[in-house]
Amino acid sequence: MTQEELDKARADIETTSDLLERALKLAGLVTSLFQARGIPLVVVGGSAVEFYTEGGYMSGDIDFCRRSLVGASPRLVKELLAPLGGHSSGRNWMVCGLCIDILGILELETAKEFRIVETPYGKVRFIPPELALVERVFYSIDSEECVASARQMMASALEDPDFDWAEAERLAASPDFDILGEMKRLREEMGK
Repeated sequence: MTQEELDKARADIETTSDLLERALKLAGLVTSLFQARGIPLVVVGGSAVEFYTEGGYMSGDIDFCRRSLVGASPRLVKELLAPLGGHSSGRNWMVCGLCIDILGILELETAKEFRIVETPYGKVRFIPPELALVERVFYSIDSEECVASARQMMASALEDPDFDWAEAERLAASPDFDILGEMKRLREEMGK
């Protein structure tokens, strides 16, 4: 993209009042910039929960992991995000009023497909909702901060006719998480 195109996209994103829509647009732009350099990104963590709960939970940042071994050096990240007016404080970047974290390689424990959303600035890939739920429940066990997002992600899963409960239970029972009982209790508590 030319600097003029980046400036136009940035102006659009900065004037988008809905925070979820703003985050999606920015995620699309960042994903496209990295993809053009051969680095596919996936939205993970609380940022994925934002999408699945349609903004019911807002993490305040956008977390990306890489889907390949191609590195995202600090110099490359700066080269891609600084033209958007991005400011760095180490690995965290403020871009268009939102915090962006470019994390490491995606450790994906599931064979489920990524959910893909088309934005005005490119496609955004999200970790599967089954993994997002299991991660949120796992983190909520030791962190009061994650309880609300786990409950919101569970509510979203309960309303999603395509949610694969067998896969979520398999992940929850795996040695990587070992929280099947906790996830089942939360599901029962929330009514299904």
